[in-house]
Amino acid sequence: MFKSFFSEFKKFAMRGNVIDMAVGIIIGAAFGKIVDSMVKDVIMPPIGLLLGKVDFSDLKLVLSSGENPVSINYGLFINALISFIIVAFAVFVLIKALNQLQSKLEKKEAAEEAAAPTTKQCPYCKSIIDIEATRCPHCTSELKPHAPRGRKPKAKE
Repeated sequence: MFKSFFSEFKKFAMRGNVIDMAVGIIIGAAFGKIVDSMVKDVIMPPIGLLLGKVDFSDLKLVLSSGENPVSINYGLFINALISFIIVAFAVFVLIKALNQLQSKLEKKEAAEEAAAPTTKQCPYCKSIIDIEATRCPHCTSELKPHAPRGRKPKAKE
């Protein structure tokens, strides 16, 4: 079950489809809201308690008071900064995992290509020739076509 899920996820992650990108944006936005809630409601209250019952969302520097007060809300900025760091780390981990997966797939494909023979020996003059050759360039003998890997050439009837 997990292998099937992983292979399906791999196909999803490697596709450059616009619909997939839209789904990613929607999931990312939802993830951002979850992280914001986690920072505001789970992480910052204990930190505020340790710092003397400080509510970070109320931390501000009042520049002017009166009818329209002006303030720098650095507590909200700290919350947003911590949320950003958590989201950035999650994206970093995801991209790193995808890059490693892509690298493994490329190495596997390269190994498969390297393992496939690209030349053969002419049965008549013993020269090394291209595997797709149907006539030897050295002795001009006609050769049997090369059978793809894993298959035997069809017998003549």
